Amino acid sequence: MKIADRVEAAIRDQIVSLAKRPGVGHGRKDLTDEAVKFFPVYSYLVVYRPDTRPLHVVAILQGRRDVQQVLKDRS
Repeated sequence: MKIADRVEAAIRDQIVSLAKRPGVGHGRKDLTDEAVKFFPVYSYLVVYRPDTRPLHVVAILQGRRDVQQVLKDRS
């Protein structure tokens, strides 16, 4: 299996897990005032709204990006 395939599978598995346990992760008021949580998977951040059913994934971001700016641009 290629590395990219493993990373993608890990992110997908984590999203399924987050849907089952939406309180997992942490808020980052230093990055956004939005009601989202962050969960790391490898060098990526899964950004999601824990109070939604089905789970709403806002973004999957490479951790080296300017996460604050990307989220600001999306709002």
